[in-house]
Amino acid sequence: MLLRLLDRVEEAIISLLLVAMTLLVVWEVILRFGFGSGLDWGHEATLYLSAWFVLFGVSYGLKVGAHIGVDAFLRLLPPLGQRLLTGLAVLLSLGYCGLFIYGSWVYLAKMEMIGIELQDIPVQRWLADSILLVGLVFLSIRLLSLLWQVATGRARGFRRSDEAQEGLHLAEGLKRDDSVP
Repeated sequence: MLLRLLDRVEEAIISLLLVAMTLLVVWEVILRFGFGSGLDWGHEATLYLSAWFVLFGVSYGLKVGAHIGVDAFLRLLPPLGQRLLTGLAVLLSLGYCGLFIYGSWVYLAKMEMIGIELQDIPVQRWLADSILLVGLVFLSIRLLSLLWQVATGRARGFRRSDEAQEGLHLAEGLKRDDSVP
């Protein structure tokens, strides 16, 4: 149930960030090229919106299998070997996330203590940069979920998309569509 809530929150936030970023960029282009002006804070806001979008997207990408995976060696192993190697990869990834979570915590604490605001937007920098911590915590939750699936035998590896296979299916679909008048 917690993971379903996480899914919905992630999807909603990613959607809102994408819409906000797109509208802001379109509005900025209209102002610049249509009226010769612009928003003083537009560039900085777009930069932070895209950073939040990417760091939420990392976790979501792991869930939906959007990350590129190199599994040629992994496929040569028996199922138990695949699970063990995947478990090791997940543990190393969790260690990496742990280091970054700790570093983010230290950084955000210092930024909060100093009280620096963003350059063009009256928002505390630690608040705007908090996506470092939030995004890595979300990714860690996804990694822990994958580790559980591997440990219980419900998964042997990272979920990944197969671009070559998807391309073949798309090509087959186009061939069928061309034959129908």
